[in-house]
Amino acid sequence: MNWSAVAAIYRFEMARFFRTLAQSFLSPVLSTSLYFVVFGTAIGSRIQEIEGVSYGAFIVPGLIMLSVVMLSISNASFGIYFPKFLGTIYELLSAPVNFIEIVIGYVGAAATKALFVGVVILITATFFVDLRIEHPFAMVWFLVLTCLSFSLLGFIIGIWASNFEQMSLVPQLVVTPLIFLGGTFYSISMLPPVWQTITLFNPVVYLISGFRWSFYGLADVPIGFSLLAILVFTGICLGIIGWIFKTGWRIRS
Repeated sequence: MNWSAVAAIYRFEMARFFRTLAQSFLSPVLSTSLYFVVFGTAIGSRIQEIEGVSYGAFIVPGLIMLSVVMLSISNASFGIYFPKFLGTIYELLSAPVNFIEIVIGYVGAAATKALFVGVVILITATFFVDLRIEHPFAMVWFLVLTCLSFSLLGFIIGIWASNFEQMSLVPQLVVTPLIFLGGTFYSISMLPPVWQTITLFNPVVYLISGFRWSFYGLADVPIGFSLLAILVFTGICLGIIGWIFKTGWRIRS
């Protein structure tokens, strides 16, 4: 393993993040504050508690997942798409690095950025609601796995995309609806039975449910299913990336 190459890619991507550090942290703080004002105050005045947890506190795990998932995808997709757009990816492919080292560098940097923002949102939330984390190690585990898995998805999207419009297509038309319909602002037990069954086909449900369980011990689906779902999703993304580099799909064309 050429760790020097991995570190070079990682540092390059992180440098871009630190150049816009104020924007990177200010944006999630403002958006989280607005969510609390709109949902925590307006809706929270009508829905006092969900399963013994105040509504404002109940939506915190969903808000963190919302930002972490979207940032993981956007950071990783832009990170690999930009070298394609400029044509510098051929220099990377001709360098003495293999695809594993390339993936670790880009995905690791994207996941780190998303993890930073997730922590910032968590800290911001403490100014609005009283938080308790019953399973801190599980919380960190789910947060890290989510950052990694969706950074892998973003890496795939960045390779697949032929232009900037395509790069935003999947996050906007697929991922965002899945997040909002995945129990971000509600428990799926509040839905009619038919919609509860349909919602279980949404993979994001398992992520949010598992992450919320780490905070309050509450889950819409068994915690084992949540863990299995994110591990399977990560494995599928790794398999697709391995196939992409093996065949050169969308890279050498």
